[in-house]
Amino acid sequence: MAEAAHRAWDLAGRLGTIGPGSRRGRRFGAMGFGSAIAFPRGPSFGERWVRIGEGTLLGPSVSIAVGLGPDEPLEPPDGWVVNVGDRCNIGRGSSIVARHRIEIGDDVTTGPNVYITDHNHSYADPGRPIGGQWPTVAPVRIGSGSWLAVGAVVLPGADIGRNVVVGAGSVVGGFVPDHSVVAGVPARVVRSLVAGAWEPPLRIPCTPQPARPDDWPA
Repeated sequence: MAEAAHRAWDLAGRLGTIGPGSRRGRRFGAMGFGSAIAFPRGPSFGERWVRIGEGTLLGPSVSIAVGLGPDEPLEPPDGWVVNVGDRCNIGRGSSIVARHRIEIGDDVTTGPNVYITDHNHSYADPGRPIGGQWPTVAPVRIGSGSWLAVGAVVLPGADIGRNVVVGAGSVVGGFVPDHSVVAGVPARVVRSLVAGAWEPPLRIPCTPQPARPDDWPA
């Protein structure tokens, strides 16, 4: 019976994957060729405001939610609130929670349980419960080629450059320059690319690899 249960779960994983041509895939504002949302998917709504590029994978239990609820009226000027680029890999259990604008570039990779949001609770009025105050919003951008390690949190207003490494468990809420490494709570720059070399130097030498997996040596 245990083996039968495992086989049934494997079958559900294959049949439950959402692709651009599936009924649920067509709920999205756009989903490019070769993209997929793995089974089981996390709680999601507002898919019509989400665009996903080509060759992008959203891992198991990834949640994408647009709006404070499924029925919140939104009128984004460009017709989208969340844009995920080409060839991205969003790690299992991660959440993208938006109601204003989250833009994720191409070739972005995240570890598991990464949280990205463009809005947050407000507490300006001390006489009202925080949960009853209207949230503040600020756009979020994650540059192409970046990597967000396990458990990273990206807050409203974060502007992360290209080819940035965000350390595990870091909380990012501001500008991060291209080709840098940030870590901590709040995150700060701990390594930068200066004149083609990392400062401070990497402990393990980096061997350049081809940019695309198709070009990797056998």
